Amino acid sequence: MLPGMIGLVGGLILLAFLMLLFAASRYKRCPSDRILVVYGRTGGGRSAKCIHGGAAFVWPVIQDYAFLELTPISIDVDLQGALSRQNIRVDVPSRFTVGVSDEEGVMTNAADRLLGLEMDSIRDLAHDIIVGQMRLVIATMDIEEINADRDKFYANVSSNVGLELRKIGLKLINVNVTDIKDESGYIRALGQEAAAQAINEAKKIVAEKNRDGSIGEANAQRDQRIKVAEADSYAKVGEAKANADAVEGENTAQIAIAKSNALRREQEAEAERLAIAAEKIQAAKALEEAYRAEEEAEKARAAREMARQEADAIVNAEIAKRKLEIEAEAEAEQRRRIAKGEADAIYAKKEAEARGMYELLSKQAEGFEKLVHSAGNESKDAVLLMVADKLPELVKTQVEAIKNIKIDKVTVWEGGNQQEGEGNSTSKFISGLYKSVPPMNDLFNMAGMDLPQYLGAKQAEEAPAEEVKEKK
Repeated sequence: MLPGMIGLVGGLILLAFLMLLFAASRYKRCPSDRILVVYGRTGGGRSAKCIHGGAAFVWPVIQDYAFLELTPISIDVDLQGALSRQNIRVDVPSRFTVGVSDEEGVMTNAADRLLGLEMDSIRDLAHDIIVGQMRLVIATMDIEEINADRDKFYANVSSNVGLELRKIGLKLINVNVTDIKDESGYIRALGQEAAAQAINEAKKIVAEKNRDGSIGEANAQRDQRIKVAEADSYAKVGEAKANADAVEGENTAQIAIAKSNALRREQEAEAERLAIAAEKIQAAKALEEAYRAEEEAEKARAAREMARQEADAIVNAEIAKRKLEIEAEAEAEQRRRIAKGEADAIYAKKEAEARGMYELLSKQAEGFEKLVHSAGNESKDAVLLMVADKLPELVKTQVEAIKNIKIDKVTVWEGGNQQEGEGNSTSKFISGLYKSVPPMNDLFNMAGMDLPQYLGAKQAEEAPAEEVKEKK
């Protein structure tokens, strides 16, 4: 019994050890450059539980795990033809650095939308969002703001792009705009204007400094000469003007100094005039270049507006043309349907008439068949029965032939040239009038039948014999 207990205890210890190993294998630690995403049955109505810089126990069967990389992603955005608020298209090539956010709540967005995607797919998704938001930011700013106030431009881009990237679990790390260009050369003209203005300011400062130096030097020389002249004058006065030639020479020197000073001032004025003229010339050139740039921009804007109006006119004409084609097709289709409906109605009518005719002829055939059967299968006897049935109508037809003839008066002029055995004119008129009634035998012959003997055929044969007797 003791060995059995030892085996049971050993088995329990082994089972506990295996369970401990299994639990340790399901305890997942998260590195600092990753986010641990536990998904499955996480509780709290959450789709996933995100952990950064910690660990979690992943239950078997009901839970599983995956990692999201926090490695920064560099994205080159070569934005071309973005429309500014002044309707001037600009090119803004730039580089963005983004990464999966480790903020609470934003990590859940990343787990919902980026888990399982490759790095290239995440880069493409972020690229599309960045391009759209940059176009939106540029559309709200002027060219001068974009070119001069880069801080404002960066702030707007960071705000808009960062907000949209957070929706898919990313954060914006850095923005670097390499260059800004426009299709009309407006930014280049602004740069040229600023450069010309800076050059003019520098030249002005240099001219002013040169002028101040020349003035100072001239003043120093004048003071020196004046003091020398004063000293000489004092010396000569002390000698009681002993030498008039010296005084005259001194006066000549003073005159020369005065002339020199006048010449210096004249040259200084000329230099200042030239500097001011050069300043104004440079300013005029800068304004001329700026006006030329504005003129080119206006021409480009006018060309773009004309192209837009032409495109609108072409689109409207194409729409009108397509509308007419659709209306014509609809009208043709309506006519085809109406014609088809009329044809179907005619077909149905003719089909109904044919069906009625078929039924009528079928019934008549059945009646003829029964009539022949009643006549002992003799077709002639059956025909006689039909004729007997229609005899009143035949007689009525004969009577109708002369029924409406109105004879108010008949005048017969007898001649004496009748031959023997011939009737007179009155008898011939009566005979001819009677013969105008269609004989029954002729009616039967026209129908392709023989009149029965008892209806007149025999009398028709005996009539000549009786006429011979009367002649005799």
